[in-house]
Amino acid sequence: MASLLPLLWVVTFLCADLTEGVTITSTEQTMVTKAQGEKVTLLCTFTLTPEDESTVEIEWSILEPNGEEPVIIYNRDKVYDKYRMIGRVQFIEQNPTSGDASIDVLNLKPEDTGTYQCKVKKLPGVQTHRIHLTVLEKPTKTKCYVEGSQEIGTDLTLKCKSQEGSPIIIYSWKKTTGSQELPATALPNANTGDLFVKNASQAYSGTYTCFAINKVGTDECSVILTVKPPIDRAGTIAGAVIGTLLALCILAVFIFCFYKKRREKKYEKEVHHDIREDVPPPKSRASTARSYIGSNRSSLGSMSPSNMDGFTKTQYNKVPSEDFERTPQNQYFDPPKVAAPNLSRMGAIPVMIPAQSKDGSIV
Repeated sequence: MASLLPLLWVVTFLCADLTEGVTITSTEQTMVTKAQGEKVTLLCTFTLTPEDESTVEIEWSILEPNGEEPVIIYNRDKVYDKYRMIGRVQFIEQNPTSGDASIDVLNLKPEDTGTYQCKVKKLPGVQTHRIHLTVLEKPTKTKCYVEGSQEIGTDLTLKCKSQEGSPIIIYSWKKTTGSQELPATALPNANTGDLFVKNASQAYSGTYTCFAINKVGTDECSVILTVKPPIDRAGTIAGAVIGTLLALCILAVFIFCFYKKRREKKYEKEVHHDIREDVPPPKSRASTARSYIGSNRSSLGSMSPSNMDGFTKTQYNKVPSEDFERTPQNQYFDPPKVAAPNLSRMGAIPVMIPAQSKDGSIV
């Protein structure tokens, strides 16, 4: 009885296989990793029993926490692909019921990462196969540069970093000129991309290339290291100090000229509104009256008393009015004129009268 037990298991397995009528054969592909933008082929091949003539239905879906989401379906000679990957997924074979239900996914995106399930139905049997797809981004936009002073005897660091790319990214350095070997004092860090160099010498000068690598791609960048003798810092400092002092002197001269010009303009404006001290003051009324009376007396002094009847009507006690004082200075008061023959008959004696200036002084 015990010897018949293995045979019974074989018969049971064969009957079950004939009952299901379909067997998926591409079970070796379970995990696939691809780069963003590439194409991936998800395999799903199967066999059918010749005795079963029922319709074959094929469905690809992506497993989500809340269930299955269709990707592409083949049923009754029709393809249904208006789902999340519309335009980017297709069957490899035009008639997938022939035994090959594999699909191509084009222009992969990071959000395409997930577990995909191929389900082949042929009643009463149903077979499934799952493949986990991981879409990664290649390292890109990798930049290299030198951090620190490139002088003999100093410590410096060659930096390397990819701005884009899926982790984990591994960095490595290589000298591409000269001896093509990294300096003996160089300490690379594969995780950060730093290459620390201690006590640099001129022999370390050259071109260094950094490689950024992950599971789906590689990127690189280069930097030139030039180790030079130390700079004359004393001369540099002295030049900086002299330049600063010269700039301050120029600024001081400019400020001085500016304020001097401003003071001159202010002084000219004040003098323009002041009365000049060298101009003589205007004559008063009393001096004008005295000058007027004195001139008349000098004119009449030569006349005899008997001949002054014609002038009795002249009122000398009256001071010239204010209107007379306002007569322009270039005009003079003319006394009453008497003809020369009449003056002679009147017994007048000719007298020389000194000339006077406009302000009343004798010339």
